[in-house]
Amino acid sequence: MDKVSARRSSGIAAPASQPAYATKGQRRERGAAAVEFALVMPLLLILILGIAEFGRAYNIQTTLSAAAREGARVMALQSSQSEARQAAIAAANPAVTLSAGQISVSPSTCLGGGATATATVIVTYPMPFITNFFGASITLTGKGVMRCNG
Repeated sequence: MDKVSARRSSGIAAPASQPAYATKGQRRERGAAAVEFALVMPLLLILILGIAEFGRAYNIQTTLSAAAREGARVMALQSSQSEARQAAIAAANPAVTLSAGQISVSPSTCLGGGATATATVIVTYPMPFITNFFGASITLTGKGVMRCNG
C-alpha cells in the first residue's frame, strides 16, 4: 500500500500547504501577481526618484541660502561687492559651483547708508534634474539680508 492510500484508509488528511501538483487556479494567481507587480513597480520607481530629486533640491536650496547669508554678512561688514561674491562662492563649495554672475549684491556700498541701510545678496542657481522625469531644470534662489555695519 502506498502512502496516499495509507492516509486515506487511516483517516489522516494530506497537508493542505503542500499539494502534490499546482492547479490551474494557482498558476493564474502567480500570473496575476506578476501583472500587479508590473503595474505597481513604475509608480514606486517614480515615487522613489521624486523623493531623491526633492531631497537634492532641498539640500541645494539650503546651501544657496547659507551662501547668500554669508555674502550679505561680508558685504555688511566690509562694504565690498567683490569680497561678498567671493564669500558666497566659497560658502557654496563643494556642494554647488557658483560663478560671480549668479550672485547679485546690492547696494554698491554700505558706507554712509544710515541706520536702516541693508546689504542684500541674491544667489540664483539652475539646478538640473538627474532623472529628467520632472523637466530639465529648476531655478533655485537664496537670499540673504543684513544691516550695514553690523
